[in-house]
Amino acid sequence: MRKIVYFLFAIMAMLPMQAKSSDSIRISLLTCAPGTEIYALFGHSAIRYEHPALQRDWVFNYGMFSFSEPNFVMRFVKGETDYQLGVIPYSYFEAEYAERGSSVYQQVLNLTAEEKVNLVKALQENYLPANRVYRYNYFYDNCTTRARDKIEECIDGKVVYTTPTHEVTFRDIIHEYTEGHEWSEFGIDLCLGADADKPIDLRQQMFAPFYMLEAARGAMIQRGDTLVPLVKEEFKVVDVVRTPEPGFPISPMAGACVLLAVTMVVVGVGVRNGHISCIWDGFLFGLQGIGGCVIAFLFFFSVHPTVGSNWMLVLLNPIPLFYLPFMIYQSLGRKKDAYHGVNAIVLTFFMILMPLIPQEFNLTVLPLALSLWLTSVGHLFIYNRNHQ
Repeated sequence: MRKIVYFLFAIMAMLPMQAKSSDSIRISLLTCAPGTEIYALFGHSAIRYEHPALQRDWVFNYGMFSFSEPNFVMRFVKGETDYQLGVIPYSYFEAEYAERGSSVYQQVLNLTAEEKVNLVKALQENYLPANRVYRYNYFYDNCTTRARDKIEECIDGKVVYTTPTHEVTFRDIIHEYTEGHEWSEFGIDLCLGADADKPIDLRQQMFAPFYMLEAARGAMIQRGDTLVPLVKEEFKVVDVVRTPEPGFPISPMAGACVLLAVTMVVVGVGVRNGHISCIWDGFLFGLQGIGGCVIAFLFFFSVHPTVGSNWMLVLLNPIPLFYLPFMIYQSLGRKKDAYHGVNAIVLTFFMILMPLIPQEFNLTVLPLALSLWLTSVGHLFIYNRNHQ
């Protein structure tokens, strides 16, 4: 607490001196290369404040959070995670990203002396304990959009960005950064709905740090009839080459294909013996139901963007999990189970209509759906054969 008080005192003490030596102030947008953790796969943005006359060099970072916060996981799933603005010496920031193997790009902003002072004042105000916490939103309110908005607010004019030459979606951008991280990509794809596949404009694309970096490169500041580049100069302040870490040895598609192959064997044995193992039913439909609980929770209760339009709910929903005891009871009694008939019909239509649904599905979904479909069809075939 004492360190925070000292820091705030030092920050506030800068203000009178900034007016006298504001020409020596340098404000920059920092863009950090992706890391290996899932929350770092997309990179990071921050604002660097340099004041050589006062020997100040600080980084204002809107990406601070703590896993130790109460109910962090549940709050994150619900979309109620709170992030906050943090301030650290630049030397610490640089060392952290160099150690994790992430390069850092610095874009020095072409601001007037007054705009620099206004931006620093705004950041100081934002750092006050009553103002520093904000409700994080992955696509619309994150470390990058906060830095962009704060910079734009303090410019005496407006920032004009170059119109993008091609359309992209939220999912397209996510796939750019999850390349090589197949399980992370698969998990994210399962959670995002059809709204993630709609074309987005340039401003929406700036949720991704490197899209913001590219937008800043071509941006101009319009002050009256005058146009000047937003970025005065750009260079790497941390230049490292990260050694790729080996991923999980089995890809989601390989795992799903193995599951389909095992399903074919189990169902084939079941057809020959006149009964499909209840253990297999419990495993397969239980897995479907558990995945469905996650998808359904996100669909109905989370405020995360795009999760409320997810057609995956047709394939993965909680119904099998709750129905499972009755399903096993019916199977042990060799009784007809209408669930398998309904399930086979729903999955048939789902797989046929997948290309027409306005949502991009991860291809791993297909062998998963086929495994469920084949098991239900196997149950129906055995029952009909035994009761002819």
